[in-house]
Amino acid sequence: MALNLFAGIPVRDYPAALVWYERFFGAPPSFEAHETEVVWELADGRSVYVLLSPEHAGHAMITIIVGDFDERVAAIAERGIEPATNETYGNGMRKATYRDPDGNEFGLGGAPV
Repeated sequence: MALNLFAGIPVRDYPAALVWYERFFGAPPSFEAHETEVVWELADGRSVYVLLSPEHAGHAMITIIVGDFDERVAAIAERGIEPATNETYGNGMRKATYRDPDGNEFGLGGAPV
């Protein structure tokens, strides 16, 4: 059975969120679902969507695990976004947590070096 992911991020200020997420991902959305929802395809069957939904904004918590943690964190920093927190757990696993303008959390996790 194939496993797919379609994770949503509700926002208050849709235009500001688009700018922030384009900088975060380093690319425009993969497609526009409609005038208040866009989608970034991260990998086959794995997508993140940003949706205008003021009543739910600021409550998303998403973490993706990446094999190129240091490179991604550095690339995001080059685009002007720094993590709100950067942690290393007891088992060596690392996590950089970013917060968008609404306070939604988007984390990158990476294995020990």
